Amino acid sequence: MPQTNQLRQIVKDEITQRAEEGCDLTGFEGKLQSARTEAELMRLYRTLQDLPIRADFPYVEPSDLAGIRAHRPGKAAEWKVAVDESLFNRLHGAWLGRIAGCMLGKAVEGWTRDSIRDCLVSLGEYPLTNYIPSAPDDATLKPYKPFTRGAWDHAIEDDDTDYTVLALKTMEVKGPEFTTADVGYMWHENLPINHVYTAERQAYLNLANGIPIDKVPLVLNPYREWIGAQIRADFWGYCAPGKPEVAAEFAHRDASFSHVKNGIYGEMFCAAMVSSALATDDLIEIISAALNEIPSTSRLAETVSDCMRWRADCATWEDAHERMKQTYYGQYNWVHTNNNLAIVLIALLFGWPDYEKVITYAVMQGMDTDCNGATAGSVLGAAIGAKRMPSKWTAPLGGRLDTPIPGFACPEIDVLARRTMNQVENVGCWIHR
Repeated sequence: MPQTNQLRQIVKDEITQRAEEGCDLTGFEGKLQSARTEAELMRLYRTLQDLPIRADFPYVEPSDLAGIRAHRPGKAAEWKVAVDESLFNRLHGAWLGRIAGCMLGKAVEGWTRDSIRDCLVSLGEYPLTNYIPSAPDDATLKPYKPFTRGAWDHAIEDDDTDYTVLALKTMEVKGPEFTTADVGYMWHENLPINHVYTAERQAYLNLANGIPIDKVPLVLNPYREWIGAQIRADFWGYCAPGKPEVAAEFAHRDASFSHVKNGIYGEMFCAAMVSSALATDDLIEIISAALNEIPSTSRLAETVSDCMRWRADCATWEDAHERMKQTYYGQYNWVHTNNNLAIVLIALLFGWPDYEKVITYAVMQGMDTDCNGATAGSVLGAAIGAKRMPSKWTAPLGGRLDTPIPGFACPEIDVLARRTMNQVENVGCWIHR
């Protein structure tokens, strides 16, 4: 049981989460202020969990795979992809693209667009054209110095890449029939608890405390629609190239351990984008294929629609970002799925097919910058392949990635791509069994 102050914050966040899910929260802020003891807070929390969705809520958002597929807007897309050196080049590009985008965003994670711009302007480096510069005398950047340009000779460990490596290990150990429970136990066996956060940490604790697997994402977890599942998407696309429906199914199993509704859809959407990008470099086809894997009746589908409209209406990514701010700022936490997916899509829509533009646009918009740089970089890296990746962004990685995953002590990035190729063949056999 969390301590009283922790529990109070969880209940406060649960009030926000239930409002976003479409419940009537009238009077609950007052009830929270009146609650004094842990028992009173828990009673209030249970009341929140039992609230019905308002009759006038305009969205239908199932969390089960059958329900999600029943509300898809169209038929799943599919491409034939040869398992050859051309695919390896694209997989290698996807890994590099994800890691470089993550490293770019690490130094300014959680910053707003304005704070990033102000800092870079003061350093004479706006707009971004390279990794965040080192500024030893700048009090703002000083805590982030280990992540700035020139401070590392290989990619530093980060949860945005830990989960990608762990997904590879999960597929190697459990195979394509892995379950949501397998995901949780692989976390327990391979991830220290201080390497998981928000929804992931609560799911980790819930499983350890014996909560049934279908209840793990729900108990004391008001972060269940935040970005944590979305950052775990990429490998499921890597191992199912040209098969976005399969990638989305794998992503659903993974996301369901810690997330519900739009939290799940974010992972499914991004896995389907990566899968599609391994088969086509047409961005509209990639986004459309991913959109076909989530409910058309969801808030996330509306987010995708918003981004497509902003691309048509706006001259620059900055203009589109302002539209996004007007729509989503104040509505969602800075690490929510919807607003951060909007940032990724704006970066892709305005930067494609220029890798540098895509990752810098993703990071300069602020919020969860390492996550968004990684996701956007992964999608474009998959589409263009390693051979077309700019060396300015790949060379500083030193070809290596730090991870805490047992058996993956600072692996070579090209080896990760080669091991992914093996799993592509494994998944292909499973699909055609």
